[in-house]
Amino acid sequence: MSRLMNKYTITLLIFLVWLAFFDRNSLVGKMQLRGKIATLKKEKAYYQNKIEEDNRKMKELLSNKDNLEKFAREQYLMKNKNEDIFVILNK
Repeated sequence: MSRLMNKYTITLLIFLVWLAFFDRNSLVGKMQLRGKIATLKKEKAYYQNKIEEDNRKMKELLSNKDNLEKFAREQYLMKNKNEDIFVILNK
């Protein structure tokens, strides 16, 4: 019992609690930052894949006029003067 009441032990416990919860670089804060870093890494990988996919599509569209016309017709509903467009929605 006297070991627990030792002033050095009490000081050490107070110091550890301070570091764990109240310090600017606390353990709780570090765990939250690690979680945020993991989330940001996942987002980075997603956006890098999206950029690669979009670059591939852009090269494909710019390399062939037929692909560009197909894309314009499907995505932007563009048409020639003598054509009609019918949009069919699947539900």
